[in-house]
Amino acid sequence: MGEERIPTPAASDLLAAPIQPGWTADRTRESLHRNSYTAQLTESFHRFIDELLTDQLDGEFAIALLGPDDTIWTQRSLGGGWDLLGAHPEADEGSRKTLYTEALRMDSSDHTLTLAIRAPEPSAELPIVLRALRLALAAQLQADRVERENVWLIDTLTRSNRATERQSTLFHLAKRLHELNDVNAILTEWMACLDILYPWLPKQLYVSQDHLCPDIPVKPLALHGSEHLCSRAFMEGCVVLSDEPPESLGDSRAAAVPLKGKQGVYAVLYLESISRVLAADDLDFIGLLTDAAGTAFENAQLFEQTVRLVHELQLINEITQRLNQSLSLQDIFQYAADELTAIFQAEFACIVELDRTQHELVVQASHPESFIRERVSLDYGFAGLVMTKKEPVILSDYRSDCPIDSVWMNATEARSLLASPILEHGEAIGAILIAHRAPHYFSYSNYKLLQVLSGHIGLAITNASLHAEVRRMVATDHLTGLYARHYLDEQIAAFQKKDACGSLVLLDIDNFKKVNDSHGHQIGDHVLIQVSRIIKSCIREGDIAARWGGEELAIYFPKVNRDQAIHVAERICRKVREETTPLVTVSCGVSDWSWNDAKLSVETLFYRADMALYKAKRSGKNQIKFG
Repeated sequence: MGEERIPTPAASDLLAAPIQPGWTADRTRESLHRNSYTAQLTESFHRFIDELLTDQLDGEFAIALLGPDDTIWTQRSLGGGWDLLGAHPEADEGSRKTLYTEALRMDSSDHTLTLAIRAPEPSAELPIVLRALRLALAAQLQADRVERENVWLIDTLTRSNRATERQSTLFHLAKRLHELNDVNAILTEWMACLDILYPWLPKQLYVSQDHLCPDIPVKPLALHGSEHLCSRAFMEGCVVLSDEPPESLGDSRAAAVPLKGKQGVYAVLYLESISRVLAADDLDFIGLLTDAAGTAFENAQLFEQTVRLVHELQLINEITQRLNQSLSLQDIFQYAADELTAIFQAEFACIVELDRTQHELVVQASHPESFIRERVSLDYGFAGLVMTKKEPVILSDYRSDCPIDSVWMNATEARSLLASPILEHGEAIGAILIAHRAPHYFSYSNYKLLQVLSGHIGLAITNASLHAEVRRMVATDHLTGLYARHYLDEQIAAFQKKDACGSLVLLDIDNFKKVNDSHGHQIGDHVLIQVSRIIKSCIREGDIAARWGGEELAIYFPKVNRDQAIHVAERICRKVREETTPLVTVSCGVSDWSWNDAKLSVETLFYRADMALYKAKRSGKNQIKFG
């Protein structure tokens, strides 16, 4: 028997063909969309026709499957020349109406399908065959429903197991991360977890400078612009997907996942080729893992900051106590340089002080020591910069187009620098420089700590300077600028304990009472100042000149014998006669001591010089005598 699969008729054919009473043309419109379920049912329809009907029916007939809206899903012609809604051209009018139908209820639905068969003439076998076909299709529908339910259950169970595994992984990772108090360890653990879960996924971690991790391959996060994927994720604080696939990755996309906490974003995880290897829920899961790592990272960072702040407070307290224990400026400078080098693990340190008289900067302490006592102008280098700006400076790399020249940085070959001014009542009195030969060595926390320490160092320097000034005022005669008598006594006693010899010269301005009576006490004071200035110009830096009392002055020469002392006294007498206004003269008495003499007290030394001075006065003044 010949057979033919007849295509679905057009709407015009359907309207022209005779149909079963109660059917309408509006309900026989062909469906525009047939899903996979319809395709499977159609395939089963033709298979069952081949198995059940082809060998059991003789003659010519057409059989069709209609959808819920009476649209013909598919039809089959056996014997040729027939379709369901048409008729054989040679058939009479009665045969056109020989049509049998069976309702086929769809599973889990209120919709009903219809099986329809048309033959040239009535037949008792056709309803039976049609019912058998309906039962076979119903059984197929039931089997398909069971299969779909099984697939759905397996898929649901698989997704549930996967979700459970992910929740367990997330829980254990979060627990492990929160047990760690080290930011580098947290980054390492998190990246190791991602490598285990997604070993095939290309990924790169970009972190800020303060959080560079030496244990995993990371790159510094550079904000290349608001349109860069990592820059957008860092600034927006959310997962960012590339708008268009990069040409180098074909049809794949990239994603940037921020590592963030409540206080900000600390790093960005860059993922490549995500559309090739990741489902949407995988990206969500990576986001959850990253959020857990970000929270743990922030907590560890806060813990480290707390520990560091406690350590810094202890350090500041210890340094302040040590600085206040010493009232020597040079000791303070050297101790500060040594401690700062140790605290910041730097290679070089330098402390400069403002010389107010010369308007220069003097190096008071330095590593290397070859720079000590060097002088530079007030606006030179980084020391001049921080003193001018009164603000600290942090430099990551001196070699990277630095506009400021520094002899100290060039000599040490340093690249990283911290510099801070030393302030006193808001005015810069010095500067601290700390350097290292590695670039990007110092952090912002180092910058802030140096700023705090420089304030305490400045306070210690101020206290020592005030103490030195008070001691100088106590030990110095206010009028002449020479030392006071008690200071001279103390220094002579100290020199006698360590030197082999020394000489003392007592000077007295001749006829000083007459000068006061004739010219007034102001002129007399001026004469004292002139003579004191001449004495200072004629002695060495280590010699001690003092006002012994009234118009009497004294000079002690350490390690100088009698003849050398007399020579200096003669030069002083000559310059006094020539340079004072009004002109005056001086008389001198000289005494000395040496280690081979019997123990000679300070009082005895002064007594001998005083007796010699008395002899010079009695002998006519303006002369030198030895006692």
